[in-house]
Amino acid sequence: MNGFNTETQIITERLKFLMKTTKSRIEKDSLGEIKIPYDAYYGVQTQRAVLNFPVSGWKAHPVMVDAYVYIKKAAAITNAELGLLNKKIAGAIVKAADEVLSGKHREHFVVDVYQAGAGTSHNMNSNEVLANRGIEILGGKRGDYKIINPNDHVNMAQSTNDTFPTAMRLASLIMAQRLMPVIKHFQKTLERKAKQFSKVIKSGRTHLQDAAPITLGQEFEGYAEIVARHYDLILASQKHLADLGIGGTAVGTGLNTHAKYRSLMTKNLSKVSGLKLRPTKNYFESMQSMMPFMELSSAINNFAIDMTKITNDLRLLASGPTTGFAEIIMPAVQPGSSIMPGKVNPSMAEMMNQVLYQVMGNNHTVMMCSQAGQLELNVMMPVMIFNIVWMIEILKNALKAFDDKCVAGLIADEKKCRDYAEKSISIVTALNPIIGYARAAEIAKESVKTHRSIMDVIRSKNIMPEKELNKVLDLMKLTKPGL
Repeated sequence: MNGFNTETQIITERLKFLMKTTKSRIEKDSLGEIKIPYDAYYGVQTQRAVLNFPVSGWKAHPVMVDAYVYIKKAAAITNAELGLLNKKIAGAIVKAADEVLSGKHREHFVVDVYQAGAGTSHNMNSNEVLANRGIEILGGKRGDYKIINPNDHVNMAQSTNDTFPTAMRLASLIMAQRLMPVIKHFQKTLERKAKQFSKVIKSGRTHLQDAAPITLGQEFEGYAEIVARHYDLILASQKHLADLGIGGTAVGTGLNTHAKYRSLMTKNLSKVSGLKLRPTKNYFESMQSMMPFMELSSAINNFAIDMTKITNDLRLLASGPTTGFAEIIMPAVQPGSSIMPGKVNPSMAEMMNQVLYQVMGNNHTVMMCSQAGQLELNVMMPVMIFNIVWMIEILKNALKAFDDKCVAGLIADEKKCRDYAEKSISIVTALNPIIGYARAAEIAKESVKTHRSIMDVIRSKNIMPEKELNKVLDLMKLTKPGL
């Protein structure tokens, strides 16, 4: 803890030093005057946040910046259409917003992701950047808020309390849309592998012990279906994110908004963002409850749980090459050891596992924050959206890499797979309808004790003719329903 405090103090002192040595301008808010870097598009409230919250060094994800700027652009258009905002000012705000959306001025969104509750600092950062750039567009100088005011013009008919959860919804939808094709592609890869391995017979395993035969393709069929079902669940979890509480302003009542603002704002926001959005049925629910984010986060978390199982299975099946299962071979992507020559590790699968554990941790943070809301507002929203965006970003990137550099290139060792299947004592299960469970169990015990195959033990006891034995213990038939 002392080390953390020391680091925070160092960051704070550096900021103070820069404020002293860098050319600056003076801005004033309700707390008094403060110096702002002269070339900064942000203003006094953003600068206070920079000084107050030197926590992580992590800034808002670009998609969250976009989401907020979409809102500010749509609000300017809406308020101008309603006759509440001067069209010249609205035009400058829209132009400034379009510049940010094109990738410009990103370095001016400087508030740490860990900030004051509800996201007021991020909201004001957005308001100030657009106001100051809009002022320049109209021929003024940064900080001359008589031309365009961050609160009165850019934030017109808005509150952090309705814009931040709306931005969270937009950012979550955009990120989820980027994730879905990656999951679908991974599903298709597994389906291709299932077909490729459809005739590779191997021993099944339950309790990590020998079980009845199965094909490697059937195992991969199961994996593909697991992923397909999670795809549908994650898609369904996005439904309520499209319900917007924008226009609720401070507590959901819509104070300081035009009667037509809510519907028109949602229409314009849909247009500028390209998302299909709709006004919420209840603005108080939309501001109080974080349920839509928990739906998405939980669905992704559940996918991560099953993906962990699949990834662990692949690592186990690839274990070896001489003392493990070694039924599949993963593409080598890097040397596996700095001391053991020739060693190759399942590096992509190990990376995938680490990301999956991080996703589960992100979900736990979202869950804790979701229940921390009080009365009309949840003030933990900044860390919620940080974790949601982060979990989707790393999952998307990791899954794509795992798919391309590992799963797509998996190779089956068909000889080893079949050898395990033939040596498995569990193929005796096929004899249950013929000789009964008890006698089959005795054969299995003798096979283990004498280190002979099930086939050899049966032959030695003359239980059935060779032709019938080969027919009953046809390994490929044992992977299908039937007696």
